[in-house]
Amino acid sequence: MKFTVASVLASLFLAQAAAAQSDAPPPSPNPVEEQEVDASQSDEALPEEGTGEAVQAAPAIVQPGADAEEAPWDITAPRGATLRQVPIRTDEGTWMDVDVSPDGRTLAFSLLGDIYTMPIAGGTPTRIADGLAWEIQPRFSPDGQRIAFTSDRGGADNIWVMNANGSDKRQVTKEDFRLLNQPTWSPDGRYIAAKKHFTTQRSAGTGEVWIYHVSGGGGVALVERANETAQKELGEPVYSADGGSIFYTRNVSPGAVFEYAQDSTQSLFEIERYDIATGEVTTAVSGYGGSVRPQPSPDGNYLSFVRRDKDQSQLWIKDLSTGVERMIYDELDLDMQETWAVYGVYPLMDWTPDSREIVFWAGGKLNRIGLDGSAARVIPFRIDDTRTVADAPHPVIPVAPDSFQTKIPKFAVLSPNGDRIVFESLGKLYVKNAAGGEPRRLTGEGEALELWPTWSRDGARIAFVRWTDEGLGEIVVADSNGRNVRSVTATRGHYAVPQFSPDGRTLVFEKRSGGYLTSPEYSENTGVYTVPVSGGTPELVSRGNRVPQFGAENDRVFMMGNSEGKLQLLSTDLNGEAVRVHAEGELANDFRVAPDGSYVAFRQNYEAFAMPLLPGGQAVTVGEKASSLPVVRASQGGADYIGWADNGDTLYWSMGPTLYRASTAAMFRTAPAGEDAPQFAHPETGISLTRTVRADKPTGTYALTNARILTMADDAAGTIESGTVVIRGDRIVAVGPSASTQVPAGATVIDASGKTIMPGLVDAHAHGPQGVGDLVPQQNWAAVQELAMGVTTIHDPSSSASSIFAASERQRVGTLLAPRIFSTGEIIYGAKSPGVYARIDGYEDALAHVRRIKDQGGISVKNYNQPRREQRQQVVAAARAENMLVVAEGGSLFGMDINLIADGNSTLEHNIPVDVIYEDVLQFFGQSQTNYTPTLVVTYGGLAADPYWRQATDVFANPLLVHTPPRMLLAETARRTKAPEWAYVDDNSARESKKLAERGVKVSIGAHGQQAGIAAHWELWSFVRGGMSPVQALRAGTIESARSLGMDRDIGSIEPGKLADLVVLSADPAQDIRNSDDIERVMIGGRLYDAQTMNEVITGDARRLPHWWE
Repeated sequence: MKFTVASVLASLFLAQAAAAQSDAPPPSPNPVEEQEVDASQSDEALPEEGTGEAVQAAPAIVQPGADAEEAPWDITAPRGATLRQVPIRTDEGTWMDVDVSPDGRTLAFSLLGDIYTMPIAGGTPTRIADGLAWEIQPRFSPDGQRIAFTSDRGGADNIWVMNANGSDKRQVTKEDFRLLNQPTWSPDGRYIAAKKHFTTQRSAGTGEVWIYHVSGGGGVALVERANETAQKELGEPVYSADGGSIFYTRNVSPGAVFEYAQDSTQSLFEIERYDIATGEVTTAVSGYGGSVRPQPSPDGNYLSFVRRDKDQSQLWIKDLSTGVERMIYDELDLDMQETWAVYGVYPLMDWTPDSREIVFWAGGKLNRIGLDGSAARVIPFRIDDTRTVADAPHPVIPVAPDSFQTKIPKFAVLSPNGDRIVFESLGKLYVKNAAGGEPRRLTGEGEALELWPTWSRDGARIAFVRWTDEGLGEIVVADSNGRNVRSVTATRGHYAVPQFSPDGRTLVFEKRSGGYLTSPEYSENTGVYTVPVSGGTPELVSRGNRVPQFGAENDRVFMMGNSEGKLQLLSTDLNGEAVRVHAEGELANDFRVAPDGSYVAFRQNYEAFAMPLLPGGQAVTVGEKASSLPVVRASQGGADYIGWADNGDTLYWSMGPTLYRASTAAMFRTAPAGEDAPQFAHPETGISLTRTVRADKPTGTYALTNARILTMADDAAGTIESGTVVIRGDRIVAVGPSASTQVPAGATVIDASGKTIMPGLVDAHAHGPQGVGDLVPQQNWAAVQELAMGVTTIHDPSSSASSIFAASERQRVGTLLAPRIFSTGEIIYGAKSPGVYARIDGYEDALAHVRRIKDQGGISVKNYNQPRREQRQQVVAAARAENMLVVAEGGSLFGMDINLIADGNSTLEHNIPVDVIYEDVLQFFGQSQTNYTPTLVVTYGGLAADPYWRQATDVFANPLLVHTPPRMLLAETARRTKAPEWAYVDDNSARESKKLAERGVKVSIGAHGQQAGIAAHWELWSFVRGGMSPVQALRAGTIESARSLGMDRDIGSIEPGKLADLVVLSADPAQDIRNSDDIERVMIGGRLYDAQTMNEVITGDARRLPHWWE
């Protein structure tokens, strides 16, 4: 993949004497979803747009399905869940919609996903919609007899109606992918208009205003989105009093792409009016501070709306006849203009029937105020009932066993006759007989990494890339027994994916560029090249295409390109001419051609599919369930490293540590099958490529003495003023006051007088590069930087599985200097992005995705913005069944955040986007089993901790950030954008996190990869900015993070039996949290490193490899 740099504040750096482009994107103050989705993209970069050819491909035709029908999923009683009723007793609520009945006597409002009615004067509400379904946005019909509302009780967000007493609930709309919300009745009661949300290749998207007859139907679009790629919000529809038009809000900022932390001081949102008779659109309200949540008065004379002044939302009135606007109330809760407001920028409000008062939510209360701003008063209510919450999976995770089985062998290639497999494990190539036996090293040579192996068609030779960080790469060829290794390329470079021609005389390969994780040298003239196997000058075939491969012909190369967002399989002659496009697909992310040219395999939804390759130059459209030609899904449960053997008779692929095979004869028939013919059976067993290896464990006994020790072993810091920590091997064997803690005979004593020792930081939501183009280098400067800054364990909830699990295994065996690495691998993503879209049509689909990640080495799965509630529940159920953590993307949606908690996700990732969390949510969250990682560095709702600390500190001058490319660091951090204090919301989110922690929710740091090493400290510092004590913040960075991840038996505190993951500081962060980065030494697993050099000291003599810029 093209790795997206987490700090995302620069895109250019200079290296040595030459300028080199990094893969960092343009600046963005809060790049949450782009970064996480990009991190999950396959580490083999897909071709860029424009590298393909525009063609008229034969269309995809849906094939008759043989998929088994699953039993309907009931979101109110999710399968396998243990449901509990928790009491909710409160007189305040969070983000409450409210509506007034036509006679002015009754309110309908939502609170915590249930709908209530109550006299307008206040009192004890009557709950009319309850259960696990999330039901909001009630709107009385014009006759007051019915209520329209948004509900997911049918599996996804749709518009429903019920009688005003809650009886006879009926579904009006039947969307199964788009989100529908915010209903509004036509004055005659015959129609309901609503906002329909359309996603793009990201969850971010835009809305349209649709109208539906109350009896149902597919609906009609009234206000349409600008285009299919638009990501600027449109919503909050509401009928005018006379029914002749619909008001709605639109994000009118420039460009088509959603921006995090948008500038709400501008006219960011405007209210538009759609004339139903003519279709004309006019601007009704605009102005600095934005204009959102329109609500016309019943007499048609006024329009209420919400506008921002700095960090204060206000209620305004516009006289529709004169255009005069005036503010009548300035204590609203903060609206959501800066973030992703799919369900509206502010909750529903309404007028009384006489048009004299407005009823609205603010300060956790229901309020009413006069048209002139007078007589503002609270409408009292009190809730005393229950909510349903599912228990969450919280498995115990063993952090550092003495040995482990490898789970991510890479590049597995079956020999042409199918009798042997060559694959990479822990950076070296191994060969294994397909019939069984133990793998053996191919070459046994040196420290270089061995990557991308490929067989010659006769099986006599193997070509591969040999790599060192200092010397870069070379393409080498060896006999199939590993002997007679010789280099084919005369110049070192960033080479990848070599392939033999059918006659064995030519190799085709990619020449890539470096410049971020690897040296930028030898990055010129990238592209696809050929070179004689005997050696010689490489010849350019193509500059932009990727993954070159041969079919049956020696003079024609197949490659992948991209045109209009579709991945293409194309071929050219050896000069890059005579281009033919053979296949293309919107969601395909790999193509592999059979050696005889008869078939092609493609990858979509993480599975391998096969189809005939049409002779000639007619392109066909491919898809998972539809194609112009027969398509067979070969795999079940995921597929990586797809290839062919037996001259195209056998298709193979890897999943985790297993290689699977399927024959084309079993997949494709020579004549139409009869009705009773057996279907193709996916292989359920394969060839194991796993190896049992010993973890790296030091020997010796060491004692750090006379230090101030913050053990985190009790409810506070567990401080020992002058203490000793005794370490044997990789574990702590004793800790206590120096005066009473015996140091074993023969132990090496390390005097730590004047120092403070604390547990290593546990980053519960990390991101960062582990590899580039499926190359995990010998040393990753970003990982070294994290470790130097005291981060000893990371959990990355979005990464390329092939890189991060390979890096994790190499860290365990001691060949990669890095924190301990745990991950979800790729996210289980709901938006249709080709590289990461994870289709879920039922529980079995969810289970297949979860098992795929587990097979690859995941301890957790990322439940990421699947559009339907039932899909998200199915991911939870599958994770529970497989005893895995399920960490959920909050997605900046308040309602989804709360039902993620209700559905029993292990953690909620990213902050709940409201500015203030009131008692209803505090009680509910506090009684759940869901933990919380608010990621303050990328807080939703305004400028986050990342931009705050960049402008508040000289990041580039931090003496420990020496493990980051210096010119890149300077470019990212020297010139800064300042904003007033009220524009930053990291402290607000931290304030609310502190409330939740005090209710028993485990709150963790999550540095999100924003700036390697220091971002974890920004998390600590911002927690204190928001009101936590330094000790509370340190606990969030150590023991609470470890508990949240199920790792507290091994890490998170300094106690006997736990791993020796420690940080030695020159000052005490429990006294001043800004001391947290005053680090002198870091210990991981009993090995002590100097933070400045990252050389091992005292416990050993290992030396860090030179960084590429040194």
